[in-house]
Amino acid sequence: MKKTDYFSFRFNNDKLIFLDQTKLPFKEEYIETDSYERIAEAIEKLEVRGAPALGIIAAYALSLSVKNSSAVDIKYNFNSAFKRLGKTRPTAVNLFTALDEMKKIFEQLRDSDDVYITLLNKAKEIHNDDIEKCSRIGENGLKVFRRKSNILTHCNTGRLATGGEGTAFNVIKTGFENGLVNYVYADETRPLLQGLRLTAFELERNGIPFSILNDSSSSALLKSGKIDFVIVGADRIALNGDTANKIGTYNLAVSCAYHRVPFYVAAPTTTFDRKIATGDEINVEFRDKNEITSPNGIDLSPAILEAYTPAFDVTPSHLITGIITEEGVFNFPYNFLR
Repeated sequence: MKKTDYFSFRFNNDKLIFLDQTKLPFKEEYIETDSYERIAEAIEKLEVRGAPALGIIAAYALSLSVKNSSAVDIKYNFNSAFKRLGKTRPTAVNLFTALDEMKKIFEQLRDSDDVYITLLNKAKEIHNDDIEKCSRIGENGLKVFRRKSNILTHCNTGRLATGGEGTAFNVIKTGFENGLVNYVYADETRPLLQGLRLTAFELERNGIPFSILNDSSSSALLKSGKIDFVIVGADRIALNGDTANKIGTYNLAVSCAYHRVPFYVAAPTTTFDRKIATGDEINVEFRDKNEITSPNGIDLSPAILEAYTPAFDVTPSHLITGIITEEGVFNFPYNFLR
């Protein structure tokens, strides 16, 4: 396997093949399954993560739920899978958008239709659409560069998080390929270390020079004047531009505003939730306290301790310099969303 031949997931021979990201960076273990329940578990366990990726694999999972169904069972099996997948993770809107798109197709089918093939084709369409959106986000992201830049990013937004080459990561990658990236700093992204384990993995595989820093060092780095801009991804964006992303993003945006460093969000338009007016309506997921107190089963504190465990925070739109989408770069106030 070449350095850049890793992938987050593929659909091949009627099975979803996905990389177990909980094992990275030390082990690249790919899992094959045709079970929607196993895919739901992979979402919950963060074996597959990233808002666009979750939508795509959920679509494949719904297809697989009817693959071997009889005419009598097919509606029950589809609806059971739909409900199960909808309960996996609450914040990333792409998951629910994809589920709703698949359900719309399912409800339009006639008895004579090949339900599995029709749903699978729709899932592949959702996948290919994200590949194209990622490519255009990378190209549009070139517009935010003013010089060869040092960039700070948070969490993971590359091939491991999407159907294509990524969102914020693809802006970095495309910029690097065009001689516009000097150096990248990646937050470790506590508590699950998606920056240290996953973004570092992708930066190294793509030959992009970088350093990892602990999350609490970012303000000092911004104060040093070494960062030209910060770029992150998103899991859900409200109509006013308020953006939910991995916990720690809001801290970073506040520090950027104080130090007058541009702060960008990169996301496909499928991450916009046009049903909610502001970030106050975003359902923020809370994780098990053991992810903080006992990472990888290693006890770091007494079991009696409680923990505050949001997986995401919401950055107010006025702190976001621009949102980079496949349709272009948009600046505050984000009237295009209304």
